[in-house]
Amino acid sequence: MTATIPTLFEWAGGTLAFEQLFNKFYDKVLADELLEPVFKHMSPEHRMHVAHFVSEVFGGPKTYSETEGSHYAMINKHLQKYLTEAHRKRWIELLLQTADELSLPDDPEFRSAFMAYLEWGTRIAVLNSQTDTTTESADTPMPVWGWGVPGGPYIP
Repeated sequence: MTATIPTLFEWAGGTLAFEQLFNKFYDKVLADELLEPVFKHMSPEHRMHVAHFVSEVFGGPKTYSETEGSHYAMINKHLQKYLTEAHRKRWIELLLQTADELSLPDDPEFRSAFMAYLEWGTRIAVLNSQTDTTTESADTPMPVWGWGVPGGPYIP
């Protein structure tokens, strides 16, 4: 008999957990001196789009890709934003702070996978933000993140 391993989405608490996480997180972002100028013009839907995007990446429902956007669309939202390493680090810092406040799982396995995705995703966002075009195809699939390693180095 083998135990069923939950997805990262399930382990974190599902859709409500991610919606609460990103709603509270973006309150912090808008109150932050460094990040507020970058995010002050975000749409009212931005918080939920990011929550649904990350939920889907972590094995949740395909809400984002079926009704709100695509990975290609998410990449394009970062073009010409000129994000810095300071922006990236602060974004992660505030998100982890919020995850702790909301008592998202803090076991080493979950936090390792969560941190790995945040590192990977924010570094790609910074790279994409420095240009006005993307080399990605419009049908680039959504990332899928699990409990293991991403599988190899990033080669631009």
